[in-house]
Amino acid sequence: MSNYHIKHLEEYYQVYRKSVREPENFWEEVAEEHFMWRKKWDNVLSWDFSKPEVKWFEGAQLNITENCIDRHLATRGNKTAILFEPNNPNEASISISYKELSERVNKFANVLKDHGIEKGDRVCIYLPMIPKLAVSVLACARIGAIHSVVFAGFSSTALSTRINDSQCKMVITSDGSYRGSKTIDLKGIVDEALNDCSCVETVLVVKRIQSDIHMESGRDKWLQPLLDNASSICPVEVMNAEDPLFILYTSGSTGMPKGMVHTTAGYMVYTAYTFKNVFQYREDDIYWCTADIGWITGHSYIVYGPLANGATTVMFEGVPSYPDYGRFWEIVQKHKINQFYTAPTAIRALAKQGLEVVEKYDLSSLKTLGSVGEPINEEAWHWYNDNIGKKKSPIVDTWWQTETGGIMITPIPFVTPTKPTYATLPFIGIQPALMDENGYEIKGNQVDGRLCIKFPWPSMARTIWGNHQRYKDTYFSAFENKYFTGDGALRDEVGYYRITGRVDDVIIVSGHNLGTAPIEDAVNEHPAVAESAIVGFPHDVKGNALYGYVILKDTGESRDHTNLRKEINQIITEHIGPIAKLDKIQFTPGLPKTRSGKIMRRILRKIACNDTSNLGDTSTLLNPEVVQSIIDGAKDSKNTNW
Repeated sequence: MSNYHIKHLEEYYQVYRKSVREPENFWEEVAEEHFMWRKKWDNVLSWDFSKPEVKWFEGAQLNITENCIDRHLATRGNKTAILFEPNNPNEASISISYKELSERVNKFANVLKDHGIEKGDRVCIYLPMIPKLAVSVLACARIGAIHSVVFAGFSSTALSTRINDSQCKMVITSDGSYRGSKTIDLKGIVDEALNDCSCVETVLVVKRIQSDIHMESGRDKWLQPLLDNASSICPVEVMNAEDPLFILYTSGSTGMPKGMVHTTAGYMVYTAYTFKNVFQYREDDIYWCTADIGWITGHSYIVYGPLANGATTVMFEGVPSYPDYGRFWEIVQKHKINQFYTAPTAIRALAKQGLEVVEKYDLSSLKTLGSVGEPINEEAWHWYNDNIGKKKSPIVDTWWQTETGGIMITPIPFVTPTKPTYATLPFIGIQPALMDENGYEIKGNQVDGRLCIKFPWPSMARTIWGNHQRYKDTYFSAFENKYFTGDGALRDEVGYYRITGRVDDVIIVSGHNLGTAPIEDAVNEHPAVAESAIVGFPHDVKGNALYGYVILKDTGESRDHTNLRKEINQIITEHIGPIAKLDKIQFTPGLPKTRSGKIMRRILRKIACNDTSNLGDTSTLLNPEVVQSIIDGAKDSKNTNW
């Protein structure tokens, strides 16, 4: 079947039409021809969005690591699977071949088994971007354990919440991590988190920064000696198609983070197929996604998608600004990167540095540029296109989510004509719909609405861990028989899609989805705070930044406001992590509320964006007079800026 690799626009339309008219036949062909199965499926797809229940390749048996590693050994054993680029440019990069990866994964899998980890057990992974992060993910998958990777920038509170929710038996961490010129005490964060986690029996610790750390007797073990003594042969656990592969947490607009459950077969097929096409990957290409494996982008497009295609995937431990802002481009030149996938936040930060930082490096190896995490603004798109791609490397502006598992709307390079700020066309098999507020689909072009998907795709999350009702309420209750993405979108005259942003209280800051409710909960913990409301406002690097409106108790009014702001952000850092800190904090006597007590965030957003020309009808508010006092307060720079 030639359409595993789409090469021109006519072929895209042809394949897309087939994937929509005969989805079962289409995905069956892809699955049959490109993957290793222990047992074929009895049924390609059964689904019912009203429950919701979706099953792909039902009855099939496989192990995803056989598809990502073992089947490449005969033909690609000596090819580099993972190319590790450390935080410090003076430390040597490391190439791990498929053969070496196989041995490392098998040894690690045997260590997990020796410590009582079995099929279905949950393992929390809290590691920096080092090879052992990828290896530990694959080791879990090899023995059927469910990995739950937590981004190693989250606080101990956020970590313990996630460990407890999925009842992890084990945590894999390191003594610490490097982040630019700083080190972070990861083990200390884990120790603090585990004060509240009775489910964890074992902590395996990787040595990375050689720091002096506390090791809890009977619970904590250094990993390396265990690996040294482990066998490099580990038979795979044969998994059913719908067995869970991993849990990954994403911010909710209210309450607890949501543990999205991704299963084995459909996720593998879709991530592999999207990787091959969206990046037009060829056999000897060097592919680099700058994300962290702690996010879905890293799961799908650093680990599983690339390795299922026998690709060489780069893992970068550092940050774009260390030791200087030329670091990304130095790595592109050093490893002759062909596909480069990063976030608009990074692009905007790098664009501010001036072209001399870019012009020092040879970027001629680049063939495809990617953007992920949030819609890319036009200015950043042009800078990226002109100065990094030199107008010859197409930009794939990809839209997708933790919940979708893989890329959903995207150009295909050298196939789809690109358009700045537009994610362009749905990927093969994806059936988007724009809905109006009354639940009707909006047909035709040059329209905008709420973005839904009306037919299942193989990599969609199947549930929220331990809370299927919440999964149904969040994604399948707003519009009948449709998955609601939570995003708004518009469709232009040729059918291209542009994502216009969240329609709920989730704000994308530097590519991270941050629910406002957990941040407000943290702010309200401060003894001087009575109430708070968080909104987003445009930021030229982060895309959005967070603006906090805070009502103080009488005790807080007399306090020094500069210190109060610092204390509030410190609480946020402790509860959620530094990524959720507020850029602006405005102390205000009240918040605009409806008569039912709902905060009118629409008004607060407009004030934060300095757009008070049309606030709509405020007369129906419980306290309309508070709006003017907030506007006046926002104009007083002493009140909001640091």
